[in-house]
Amino acid sequence: MQLYAAIDLHSSNCVPVVMDEQGKRVFSKRVPNRPASAIVDALAPYRDQLVGVAVESTPNWYWLERTLREADFKVELVNTAAVEQYGGKKHCDDFSDAEHLADLMRMNRLPTAYICPEKDRALRDLARKRGQLVRQRTCQLLSAHNLIARDIGDHVTGNALKALSASVVNAMPLLADQKTALKVTLAVVRCLDSQIERLERAILAQMRPREDFRWIKTVSGIGDVLGLTIALECGDITRFRSAGHFASYARMVDATRISNGKKKGSGNAKCGNRYLAWAFMEAAHHAITHDPVIRRWYQRKCAKSHKVIAMKAVAHKLARASFHVLTHKEEFDAHRAFS
Repeated sequence: MQLYAAIDLHSSNCVPVVMDEQGKRVFSKRVPNRPASAIVDALAPYRDQLVGVAVESTPNWYWLERTLREADFKVELVNTAAVEQYGGKKHCDDFSDAEHLADLMRMNRLPTAYICPEKDRALRDLARKRGQLVRQRTCQLLSAHNLIARDIGDHVTGNALKALSASVVNAMPLLADQKTALKVTLAVVRCLDSQIERLERAILAQMRPREDFRWIKTVSGIGDVLGLTIALECGDITRFRSAGHFASYARMVDATRISNGKKKGSGNAKCGNRYLAWAFMEAAHHAITHDPVIRRWYQRKCAKSHKVIAMKAVAHKLARASFHVLTHKEEFDAHRAFS
């Protein structure tokens, strides 16, 4: 008899449920997350009969997937955004939630997500950490810029702010507390600069030998940072059925719902990978600036529509081109992509 298992995961405990082929609950129990072996011991009696174990893609699923995989369980990562919600029940709890996922697996209707290999997952998270630090640095630079604009009325560029020394700040017509705030802000910026550079060195040292990284950098507008982001976020390119599927995952596809020629609302615009969406929009900006073929195509598009729509169209084409570059391992051809 085949069995189906699902786990409702929380920060301190989890609820595994095992279901048989007829949809009857065979086992259910609340298990603490520590020690990690507790969940393995709970499911061990059913290991040989289990088709798979469904795990919710909560923020803390890494350790559970690794624990089950090392114990020779087949793990299915649930795409929680696509799970069909059940109706008709007045009372729902952790046990019914896990049972619902196991039932979807039994009916072969469980929406699953891609499980990135553990080594690549760690490198991808390191790249995301770099992006987080870059955003924090931008926040600090904007704070310093606003302080100077508000209290002095001068406009200072980001590079000029980074070059400000303590003696220059002391010479500014600011109050003592304002000078202290500016010095502290600039010190944080310099600290973030050093840590961002450290992360970039560590990531690029591992990315440069990779074949997918070398191919993706042939696409116009994509350099080291955008290349590593795209290569790490898309993972195994063969998991995408087509260029359109990949473009949709990168949030480059229109999410508008239309019926009888009229807009009836919007679809799930946030379905997909926000890091890829950012990367391809940045790549579109650089490509328009530096590639004359893409710039001419963009200008023709601007003449027919708004420039934001034209920019998104360029990003969409770059996403589709990236799929073909990674799939067929061939250099990017701007004339072919933007003919």
